[in-house]
Amino acid sequence: MKIEWTSTVFTLIAFIILYILLNKYAFKPLFSIMEKRKELVLGQMQDAEENRKQASQLLEDQKVALQAARKDAYDIIEQAKTTGSKQADELIATAKSESNRLKEEAVRDIESEKNKAVAALRSQVSGMSVMIASKIIEKQIDEKSQEQLVAEYLKEVGDKA
Repeated sequence: MKIEWTSTVFTLIAFIILYILLNKYAFKPLFSIMEKRKELVLGQMQDAEENRKQASQLLEDQKVALQAARKDAYDIIEQAKTTGSKQADELIATAKSESNRLKEEAVRDIESEKNKAVAALRSQVSGMSVMIASKIIEKQIDEKSQEQLVAEYLKEVGDKA
């Protein structure tokens, strides 16, 4: 086997020219596209990581906001209970004071009516006493008749009352 140097040199020169042309027109644009693609993928990975961190932070923020909302709701419920209890106590106190006022007013009315009745009875008794005395004086009767007359008038007063 004999190596021909001329064909080997031509082949080698053709290969070098082909490599230079490919390097200039094919490999450089191909490598630059691949480099851009690599940078794009790395950028997307960084964006994805940042988005994941933001999502994690938002999730934590939402948890905190939810806990705050629950606490606010609990506080509102407790305040409503307290307010309701205070209003109920106020209503009970108002009702008690009103019932006491009405009771005192009724007692005063009863006392007033009692005093009027006693005054009316006294005036009737005094009038009857005067009548009895005048009849006793008119008749000048004995003691037995006088007792009978007083008993009649007392009975009469009892029937009127």
